[in-house]
Amino acid sequence: MYDDLDNVVELPREVRRVVSIVPSLTESIAITDVEKIVGATDWCTHPADLDVVRVRGTKNPDLDRIRELAPDVVVANAEENRAVDLDALRADGIAVWVTAPTTVPESLDSLGRMLSAIIGTEPPWLHAARDVWSTPYDGMRRRAVVPIWRRPWMALGRDTFAGDLLARIGIDNILRDSGERYPRFDPDALPEYDIAVLPDEPYAFSPDDGPEAFGKPAKCVSGRHLTWYGPSLVEARRLLSGQLGAP
Repeated sequence: MYDDLDNVVELPREVRRVVSIVPSLTESIAITDVEKIVGATDWCTHPADLDVVRVRGTKNPDLDRIRELAPDVVVANAEENRAVDLDALRADGIAVWVTAPTTVPESLDSLGRMLSAIIGTEPPWLHAARDVWSTPYDGMRRRAVVPIWRRPWMALGRDTFAGDLLARIGIDNILRDSGERYPRFDPDALPEYDIAVLPDEPYAFSPDDGPEAFGKPAKCVSGRHLTWYGPSLVEARRLLSGQLGAP
């Protein structure tokens, strides 16, 4: 079997033990078959009642704790997790499945491959997500800056999943042609835009922290629905369109 980076991943006939070091993948597997999850990061907050061993964060996973859990596979993401950590797990003979989608369709296909390999089938929620995103957007379009951090200011740039998702609800990222995926920027020196989209993660933008820096309307949105790919995609289109006031 091959993951998103075309790495060969050797899995047992039946996967019984999974450690996830990506919050959205933790939710995807737990919602589908929670018994398979034996470890997750401290940042894996969904489902809220998930009771498994915690292995620190996405950038600093506790590799010794992961080894002790003897997983059949560790699920990771090319952007969220460090290659050096994944290579260390592989060197110990642990299978690692890496996802790397940059668009909504890629995320749905990526989840389908991963869940079919680990669970044995695509779950109903994934079919529902495919249906939600199958209809093209044909309404009014707006131009947006999408900050993800401040001090320093950073925003969505080229080739990002969140940027593609927004484009599919009529919001075009003004920095999508940047040479970087997450460029730094000056709020006072931006190309013309209509709206600032402020997610509550990774930086916790809020009505009192962020909107005041922009001279155009600023909308706070759910970071989970903007940046996670998993069960949240079933409701992301409706929720974000409502939060952004999209028609």
